[in-house]
Amino acid sequence: MLRDFLYLFYPIYCAACNNALYKNERLLCTSCRHNLPLGNFHNVNAKKIEKVFYGRVKIENAASLLVFQKNSLVQNLMHNLKYKGREEIGKELGKWLGEILIQNPDYQYIDAIIPVPLHRKRLRERGYNQVEKFGIEIAKKLNTEYIDSVLKKNSYNTKQSKRSKESRWINTSETFGIQNESLLENKHILLVDDIVTTGATIEACINVLQNIANIKISIATMAITE
Repeated sequence: MLRDFLYLFYPIYCAACNNALYKNERLLCTSCRHNLPLGNFHNVNAKKIEKVFYGRVKIENAASLLVFQKNSLVQNLMHNLKYKGREEIGKELGKWLGEILIQNPDYQYIDAIIPVPLHRKRLRERGYNQVEKFGIEIAKKLNTEYIDSVLKKNSYNTKQSKRSKESRWINTSETFGIQNESLLENKHILLVDDIVTTGATIEACINVLQNIANIKISIATMAITE
């Protein structure tokens, strides 16, 4: 009764369409939950993400939950996650993708989940890393470690969303570093991020991670641009 009373004055809104949720709905309204475009890239026959990185860096497997388009529900979802403080979006998407990955043999033996990091200045500005809860929930589903103390971002750059595709390659060049690398030696890691666009950020991360002895790298993201 108390929850119903509070809902009258403080309704909860869908993270994708911004309409008020019914009291039995969580994060997404029923319509958005059914209409969000699923990437289906966890399927062994779907190689779209691998093609983004083909000839650039070596990855074992790749998965993405949603397909991102401009002026779409997914764009609104990502905007609310990154700029409106709705960290619970990352948590729910992590649970969702984690439930899918646990059914795929390619992800049965992941040793650690590694998030793409934010520079400490960006972290202070935003107050959180938008992929942290996403990665933590996937780690829970895969029954593995979440490690955010190895991969670090060394330089502070302008927001990727405001740069052209071409300039993103330069913007991410040599901006990541590693520490405590022994934590990942001889391990198969899953590198997680929010959106794959050009792949420049993930490529920059992999370029430094692959210097760790006997490491294998797979990737998982919330979305990939169409």
